[in-house]
Amino acid sequence: MATVANRTRVVIMGAAGRDFHNFNVVYRGDPARDVVAFTAAQITGIAGRRYPRALAGSLYPKGIPIIGEDELESWCREHQVGEVVFAYSDIAHAEVMHRASRALATGADFILLGPARTMLRSAIPVIAVSAVRTGCGKSQTARWLSGLLRRHGLRVAVIRHPMPYGDLARQAVQRFASRADLDAADCTIEEREEYEPHLAAGNVVFAGVDYERVLRQAEAAAEVILWDGGNNDFPFIRPDLHIVLVDPLRPGHETTHHPGEAVLRTADVIVVAKTDAAAAVEVQRVTETARRINPRAAIIRAASPVALDDEAAVRGKRVLVIEDGPTTTHGGMPYGAGYVAATRAQAASIVDPRPFAPPELAAIYAEHPHLGPVVPALGYTGAQLAALRQTIDAAPADVVVSATPIDLAALIAVDKRIVRARYEYAEAEEPGLAGAVESFLARSGLAAREE
Repeated sequence: MATVANRTRVVIMGAAGRDFHNFNVVYRGDPARDVVAFTAAQITGIAGRRYPRALAGSLYPKGIPIIGEDELESWCREHQVGEVVFAYSDIAHAEVMHRASRALATGADFILLGPARTMLRSAIPVIAVSAVRTGCGKSQTARWLSGLLRRHGLRVAVIRHPMPYGDLARQAVQRFASRADLDAADCTIEEREEYEPHLAAGNVVFAGVDYERVLRQAEAAAEVILWDGGNNDFPFIRPDLHIVLVDPLRPGHETTHHPGEAVLRTADVIVVAKTDAAAAVEVQRVTETARRINPRAAIIRAASPVALDDEAAVRGKRVLVIEDGPTTTHGGMPYGAGYVAATRAQAASIVDPRPFAPPELAAIYAEHPHLGPVVPALGYTGAQLAALRQTIDAAPADVVVSATPIDLAALIAVDKRIVRARYEYAEAEEPGLAGAVESFLARSGLAAREE
C-alpha cells in the first residue's frame, strides 16, 4: 500500500456532505492517514475549492484540495493513493461498483465506512428520519414529528444533513431560527427548501460541517434530537429510534441504491409513504419487500396529501410546474407533487419548459434525461437562480405551480403568478407513527406531558 512518511494517502469521494463528516470523525486526527483530496460529484461549483485549514486540523496546514470526480484516476496515480473512500449517497449499486473499479484499477483499496465508525453519540435521545431514496418525504415526516414531540411538552432540536455550499469555515456550525438567518447565511435554494418549512413549523434547525460541534450546540438547546436526513444516507448521529421511509411510487428502489438498502436494513420503523397517491398493488409490493428485508421493523402506512393554495387559479390554465430540485434530479423522479397537483386541478396544459431553458438549466436537463416537463428548482449558484427566473418569464404559461417547499415568490421576482403546492405527512392508519413514537418516549423515560 502506497505511503509517504509512513502515512497512507487517501482520496475521499464525496458531494460536500458525508465526505467532510467522514474526514472529521475518522481521518482528521489520524497520524497514519494523509487525505490528499476530496472529489466532488452531484453538486455544482464544489470542485476547485479547498477544505479549509480551520476545519482540516493541524495535520493539514494548507487544507485539502477538492477536485472533480473525473480526476480520480490521474490523482490516484500521481499521488500514489493507497485508499479511496466512497462517501456520498443515493447512487445505484452498480454505479458504486463502477467507481470502485476505477479506484481498484489504480492499485488503491476501495472503502465504505459504516455507521459504527461514523455515527456520533448524543447525550440525549435521538429520533432519526431516513429513506431509501431522495424525495420519499423525510422532511415533511420530520416536521410532523417535531409537532408531535412539542405537543408532549418536549424541547426539540432539528439537526439537518449537511448542505455546505458556501464558505466552509464560516458554515462549520449553523443555527437557523428565522428567514433572516437564512439570508445572512446566503443559503441556496436547496438549503432553503429544507430549512424554511422547519422554521415555519416553529423549529430551530442546526446544520453545518463539523457535526460534533453541531450536535453539542443542539443538545444544549433540547431534550430530544430530531435528525432530518438527506438523500438516502444513514444518520451522522446514532439514533435511538430510526424511522425509514419507502416510496411506492418507485417500487423496487428499496434495494437498488446505496446506502438506501443499508438504511432500510437498520430501521426500527418503516413508513410506507404516499399511499394516497400510489396504486394499491405497488403499496403492497414495497410493504412485502420491506418486511422481507427487515422483518424486525414495525411497518406503518402513511399518506402525503398535496394541496394547492388556490386551485381555481390553476383550473383551465396553461401551467408551468416547478418541482423540488433534488427529488427530480438525483432522486430520479420525472416529476413530483407540483405536476400531480396541477393535473388534478384540471390545468388546460402543462407547459414544457425545456425549449425556454437557458444554458445553465439546459445542462441540467442534459445531465438528467429522465426529467419530464417540469423545472427542477435549482439555485446552487447565482447563474442557476437567474436561469430559473429566465425560464419562468420566457415560458408561455398563465400561472406557475411551485412545489418547492420554499416561498419562491419571496426569493425571485417574476412576471407570473406563483401558486404553491403544499404536501405534508398524514397518518393513514392507527395507532400509526404517533403510536410508535409515543411507545419510544415511554421507553426512554420521556413521560408524556401534553400541552
